[in-house]
Amino acid sequence: MAGNEQAAPGRRGLRAWSGVRELVLLPVIAVIVAIGSQIHPAFLTSYNLLFNVLGASSVLMILVVAESLLIIAGKFDLSLQSTVALAPMIGVVLVVPAHAGGWGTEINQYLGLAALFGVGLIVGAFNGLLVTKLRLNAFIVTLAMLILLQGLTMGAGSGRTITKLPPAFQYIGNTMPLGIPMEVWIAAIVAIGAMLFVRFHTVGREIYAIGGNAEAARAAGVKVNRVTLGLFVLASLLASLAGLILTSRIASVSANQGADMIFTVFAASVIGGIDLNGGKGRLIGAITGVCLIAVIQNLLVLSEVPSFWVTAIYGAVIMASMMLAASAGSFRQILQAVGNARPDGSKPLS
Repeated sequence: MAGNEQAAPGRRGLRAWSGVRELVLLPVIAVIVAIGSQIHPAFLTSYNLLFNVLGASSVLMILVVAESLLIIAGKFDLSLQSTVALAPMIGVVLVVPAHAGGWGTEINQYLGLAALFGVGLIVGAFNGLLVTKLRLNAFIVTLAMLILLQGLTMGAGSGRTITKLPPAFQYIGNTMPLGIPMEVWIAAIVAIGAMLFVRFHTVGREIYAIGGNAEAARAAGVKVNRVTLGLFVLASLLASLAGLILTSRIASVSANQGADMIFTVFAASVIGGIDLNGGKGRLIGAITGVCLIAVIQNLLVLSEVPSFWVTAIYGAVIMASMMLAASAGSFRQILQAVGNARPDGSKPLS
């Protein structure tokens, strides 16, 4: 009893640390913001923060939420970046006239939006069925899908960039409720909604159980295949939404839209504490990873850093952030060992 009382402070410290360890990147972000405010006077302006940091990172935020949910469940979807391009491309070419780069079908623009999300639904369901029913490796399946969708996007748009978008496809980029870009509102709703879902909904807890041990979760009554399939569909639908936001933001759609974005998505997720082995990590950590990357990108642009140095700096900061996160994990293990220790050096009875 006395041993438990002695260990209690350590355990309380462990619980407190577990609640904030996903926020370990906040000091890094604070340092970069402080440096940025000294480097460029426009860095901390409301316009720059709203449009060039939060607005520009809204697409990445949505994709990171989608990918993180899959990673927590022990799966991957590399094809999300291709869905970002294919979904809006299909929606646009079905609406715009042939002389503007469309297929000449000229369907109603809202049916075009439905087709956009229909692409995400089909791609997600196909990926999910291959992984759950045929038990194929998610990494290989979605890598093949990434390549396939890239080809389909190129063919659908004949390799051209379409700039004459229907009004419905430009609405998000032209709307600012309460003076804040619509894409920022959407990204915030997606992020907060996902955090509340995994925290309070039964399926959210099942996602962690599946990522931790799928067979044990199945034995406990969790419908592993159904949840996994649903996650693939949800992730692909969110990628379609991200594609719509990006298309509206840049007022065009092209075949290479979203190219190489998947690497940034994984970087943000991992440095935010999402475990690639599944079953561990919190979305709040992944969101801080997005914020870190967005601040770095914006500061490099404002500083007019030569493009041949950007990649190296970008990679170095991400690596340093991962090392900091790893150090935080090591500290947690030490704190756990201290919390479990008894005054006489023996291990507590389980």
